[in-house]
Amino acid sequence: MLRAVIFDFDGVITDSEILHLRSFNNVLGQYGIEITRDDYYKKYLGSTDLDCFKQLRTEGKLNLYDEEIGNLIKQKNEDFENLAKNEGRLIDGVKGFLQKLKQNNITMAIYSGSLLTEIMLVLEEASLQRFFDVIVSAEQVRTGKPDPEGFLLALQKLNKKRNAPILAEHCVVIEDSYWGLAAAKAAGMHTVAVTNSYDAEELKLGEKIVAHLNELEISDLQKLCD
Repeated sequence: MLRAVIFDFDGVITDSEILHLRSFNNVLGQYGIEITRDDYYKKYLGSTDLDCFKQLRTEGKLNLYDEEIGNLIKQKNEDFENLAKNEGRLIDGVKGFLQKLKQNNITMAIYSGSLLTEIMLVLEEASLQRFFDVIVSAEQVRTGKPDPEGFLLALQKLNKKRNAPILAEHCVVIEDSYWGLAAAKAAGMHTVAVTNSYDAEELKLGEKIVAHLNELEISDLQKLCD
């Protein structure tokens, strides 16, 4: 039984992965560091800002204390917001798909490695916030994807509003990365992969793989939960 759909944000709802990369490089430039596009998609995409900066430190590329990394996250967040306001856009088919789910009384949530301010900026400008009952962002989890913590927290928050709890197997997660799919699977949820950021070959962990959300019907999601 399909009862809820939980969305990743960057690369699923908004075409913002490349904006995140630009923001990382804009703030890392002061330290003479640049993340290549290939490295970002291979190693860092799907990580929270904190995890990304800490990974750079582990790799010996960034020599900063935790407090300094916290300041760097603030700088990156401000830079991303400026880019998103001027260059951010929704991925084609998203709004129609959300409307289709709402018409069928399917509960919707977001779990993203982005900060809440970044998510809300896009949702408010596109008038999409009304579709989502719960939003779980990077600040709310201790461990990012591929750990299932964020998806389980989203489900927990959804169930606070319900007498009949939604089970994990009644949820479909829509993701654009291996890390997100692995996290959803570890949470016991069903998965749909969209090839906005990676080729289908790299998203084989998804139970269903599509190029665009407008390819999906409610019946496709229901079949995953049967």
